[in-house]
Amino acid sequence: MISVVVLGSGTSTGVPSVACDCATCTSADLRDKRLRTSILIRSQSTCVVVDTSMDFRRQMLDNHVMDLDGVVFTHHHFDHIGGFDDIRPYNFRSGRPLPIFGLQETIDVLQSTFPYAFGLVASTGAAVPSVDVNVVDSAPFSVGNLTFTPIPLRHGKSLRVNGYRIGNFAYCTDVNFIPESSWPLLEGLDVLILDGLRREPHPTHFTIDESLDVVRRLQPRQTWLTHIAHQIRHADVDPTLPSGVALAYDGLVIQSS
Repeated sequence: MISVVVLGSGTSTGVPSVACDCATCTSADLRDKRLRTSILIRSQSTCVVVDTSMDFRRQMLDNHVMDLDGVVFTHHHFDHIGGFDDIRPYNFRSGRPLPIFGLQETIDVLQSTFPYAFGLVASTGAAVPSVDVNVVDSAPFSVGNLTFTPIPLRHGKSLRVNGYRIGNFAYCTDVNFIPESSWPLLEGLDVLILDGLRREPHPTHFTIDESLDVVRRLQPRQTWLTHIAHQIRHADVDPTLPSGVALAYDGLVIQSS
């Protein structure tokens, strides 16, 4: 059994968005307050974050995460890696490098964005993140007692990103196309967290209707939509979704086998 915490359910700008006074951005509903997209996965002995969003520090504080066994990255866009520097306190606490896992392109962008963490620029003597780099592709890998099966997905016209399956739970954010070879990896799910940006078409994300097409094909027991833009007001949209599908929200806790 695993516990999944939705640390952030918002798009790259977060919700509320800067310089916006729309109905969602000014909403008093806490479900409309969305940090950048990330999740925390816990078993009895292992704690893993998927993506270090730009809100990583706040997410760790809000959820009282004292120890991490690893960080698994879906891809290299800044809203998914921007909090990388804030892993340092976990190094201080554990006294060892933190294992990170990602596609080669993701690791390459981490190195170019945070070169001081990888010894690629001269040290100033200040503390830097310390990581144990693990390049992943399509083969399953383990972090503690959690086994992650990568699910190759497409984000935009050509960017490869990874979704991940752990047992009967799968996480597929930042996707607008599922290759035919990846569909079998998503069969028989108890819980699916799936990209569902907004109603209007977008070049790199599933719309809500496109997400519902995925749900109809896969038939997971429960689906939560994430990476939600400010065009979506929770109280207006959530009641319109079919049974077994709902909008995720920050702080949501999900149990799965």
